[in-house]
Amino acid sequence: MTVTHLVTHSGGFHADEVLSSVILTRLHPQARIMRTRDADWITPAEGRIIYDVGRDFDAARLIFDHHQKSPPLRDDGQPYSSFGLIWRQFGRDYLAALQVPAADIEAIHAAIDADLVLPIDLVDNGALSPTGPLADLSLPMLLESLKPVFDDRSPDADDRAFDGAVAIARAFVEAAVARKAAKHRAEAVVMAAIAAAGDGRVLELPMGMPFRSAITAAGADHLLFVIHPRDTDWAVTGIRRDADGFALRADLPATWAGLTDGAFEAASGVSGARFCHNARFIAVAADRDAALHLADLAVAASDV
Repeated sequence: MTVTHLVTHSGGFHADEVLSSVILTRLHPQARIMRTRDADWITPAEGRIIYDVGRDFDAARLIFDHHQKSPPLRDDGQPYSSFGLIWRQFGRDYLAALQVPAADIEAIHAAIDADLVLPIDLVDNGALSPTGPLADLSLPMLLESLKPVFDDRSPDADDRAFDGAVAIARAFVEAAVARKAAKHRAEAVVMAAIAAAGDGRVLELPMGMPFRSAITAAGADHLLFVIHPRDTDWAVTGIRRDADGFALRADLPATWAGLTDGAFEAASGVSGARFCHNARFIAVAADRDAALHLADLAVAASDV
């Protein structure tokens, strides 16, 4: 079937139908978005996908609403929004359209669902409320901030704002997918580097990349520092103990904190030592030998 219309409700918008539109317009770029509450349009028919309107959910008939009396729930009882329903049905095809390797699609689909889709579902259903000083910077609030102001009475104000929100949301979703896909590519590189490091406590990577999840998956608890080249120098970085905190398995030596160039060389005894952050989680060296020397000294100075 050729999809000619993507039908959602008119008026004010929320993150769930905006993000659903990102997925569907990628898969059906020729289709027209129809924002309406007209009964004829929000009834399933040939050539249309209906979402966040219609008070029914039936994937076979391509209607994906969650506002009915008995709304669709996840296996664990948590509520879906239209975004969750669209992602469940079309997310894998969307990832394939973005050229995510077939072998990675299932894992990335699940990761996006957990990290992006589920929070949107919960916020839209009132099961989660962004709180704290950064609440207005959450994705749902940022997208809703694009609605027209109250006294913009132009007839097409909502539709123009919706189109702008979809364009912005597209950048966020595609960036999230790109990060997840890059993380999978990095894991293979990091795993090979862990094998090469053996019992050593310093991991050398060919470039900067996400590494903590692969280190955790490999059970490489002995590793304390990572070195890798940058554009014109090398970095020495610590490894976080867990994904949610900033505490490191080992800090760089306290006597290096905040030092640069000659002062850092003098304190470390390493020619080519360029800079150590005051928080002692990263240092910079002129070349590989200097970076490796700094990392070895940091290992020796640690109490781990």
